[in-house]
Formats: sequence, C-alpha cells, structure tokens
Amino acid sequence: MSGEVLSQSEIDALLSALSTGEMDADELKKEQTEKKVRVYDFKRALRFSKDQIRSLTRIHENFARLLTTFFSAQLRTYVQITVASADQIPYEEFIRSIPKMTILNVFEVPPLEGRILMEVNPNIAYAMLDRMLGGRGSSVNKIDNLTEIETKIMSNTFERAIDNLKEAWTGLYEIDPLLTDFEVNPQFLQMVSPNETVVVISLNTVIGETSGMINICIPHVVLEPIIPKLSVHYWMQVDKKEREPMKIAMMEKSIQKANVPIMVELGSSDISIQDFLMLDVGDVIELNQQIDQPLMIKIGGIPKFLGQAGKTNKKLAIQVLDTLKGGDNDDER
Repeated sequence: MSGEVLSQSEIDALLSALSTGEMDADELKKEQTEKKVRVYDFKRALRFSKDQIRSLTRIHENFARLLTTFFSAQLRTYVQITVASADQIPYEEFIRSIPKMTILNVFEVPPLEGRILMEVNPNIAYAMLDRMLGGRGSSVNKIDNLTEIETKIMSNTFERAIDNLKEAWTGLYEIDPLLTDFEVNPQFLQMVSPNETVVVISLNTVIGETSGMINICIPHVVLEPIIPKLSVHYWMQVDKKEREPMKIAMMEKSIQKANVPIMVELGSSDISIQDFLMLDVGDVIELNQQIDQPLMIKIGGIPKFLGQAGKTNKKLAIQVLDTLKGGDNDDER
C-alpha cells in the first residue's frame, strides 16, 4: 500500500474516473500489486527521520527567539528571527547554495565531536555592524574586503550570540559552544567530506529594514551520538531526577524557618441577616462550643490540633492536648 495521502480533490477525481470508465479498477489493482522501484541517491543519504528533523526545528525555534531578544538588546532596533526551513542535504550542496563571499562562523560544541557552522548573509552582517557603530542599520555589500576592526567586531558579536545555542539545547544535551574560526570564503572552509549529510536550519532574519538569512549547518557526525534523543518518545518521557541529600536538607531547613499563622477557634454560630443588623453593644451571641470542650487549633487555616485556653505570663495562651489525624497526607507527631 502506498504511503502517500490523497487530498479530497484527488479522491473525487479518482472516483470520477472510475465511474466514467476512464480508469479500469482491475488495472488499478494490478498496478498496486506490482513492485515499485524508487530511485535512491546515495549522495543525498537521508540519515534523519522526519520526527528527528521536527525535534531539531523545535530546538532552533527556541534559539531563534533567544537570538531575537539578544540582537534586539545589542542593536537597539527592530529584530525578528524565525525558522524558515530545516533540511538534510550533502555538505557540498550547502556550500554551493550560499554566497561566494559571506560571513562564516565555525564553532566547536564540546563534548560533541565535530564542528557546526553559522553562515550569516552579508546584508544582515553589515546591518548589524552599522548599528553597533552608531549608524541607522543600513547594509553595504563589500564583504570581500573586511577590515581587521570589522572582523573583530563581527566575530565578537556572533561569539556572544552563539551562547544562546547552549540555552536552546539545554533540554536535549549540554553543550559549550566555542568560536574556533571566522571565514568569508566558503571555498577555504572544509569541515566535513563533500558527501557528508548535514542538517541546515535556515533562519529568516529582519533587522530594521534589512532582511536576509542566517543558516546553521550541523553535520551528521555532530548529532550522531544524540540521535536517539531527537525522537518524540524522549521528549514525551518524564525525566525524574533524585534530589541530592544536601538540597533536601537545605529545603527542610528553609521550610522550618517559614512563618505560618496559628488560629484558635472558640466556636461558631449561625444568625440571620436581620439579627446581624440588629446587633448592639452588650448583646450576647451563643456559640456552638461547650465551655468544657477542647478548642480547635488551625495552622494556616487547616485544623491540626485540639487544645485548651489559658494564660501564661499574663498573656492569653493555648495548650495543645491532641493531634487531629485526617487524611493520609497528615503527618503524625
């Protein structure tokens, strides 16, 4: 059975063809029983499932939000970064797809092996540079002759920006990104073999009135050790961690210092609104509590003890006589 899902219009067209005789049902059944051969391109090996690509997309959607906040604060202008696409392609194809002269930031992500690449379109890079140097954020496409000052400012900016990748990956894996190389010509950069499968996450970036793309290239060798963690069942499972004894002791100590209100209830009574409105100084309200019965002691509004009223050092006091045991959650003392 084919794995393709037909749309409603395609289903209607198929039924119409069968009813008018344009298509023979027997021939259709025969075609379904025949083995179909699909061409497989080994240069475009699909090493990641759609589920794993979706997981990477979710991670970098969070990264895009963090970058939006970071660059908005750094550049003091309108910044909007969103995930445009996530694909797996050969490394050679990715290199051919980016401009001949562009901004290439190479990062190591220990403890994972290999390196990842952040390619920033020159329009975006120069708009950022112009804002940081006090300009309005206009872009000048002259990436082929970067000065040392421009190179230093850009590399420092993207080095700080990539720290947000660590936070975005926290739910999946603890990484520590480190800028190792800064290039402008893709031909001088050979991270992996040309046929190596890489995941390319493209971020649609708008800075002021300038727009462009930021591409994040992650080789398969980097993600290989954590591929199982990219599956849905990993995201859905509850990660229960045992608390350290020291943290438990500190928490208990903090709770013991917490102040809770103690209230003693002498009794209660129900009266009508009319009687309440007629109350005057000197009137007596009869309570439902007998004078020889123990009083209810409430901790934080919850009944916990029984006690009797008295005095100590010329002050009103309550003596605890017994503990109230309610549900299973009540601690016995």
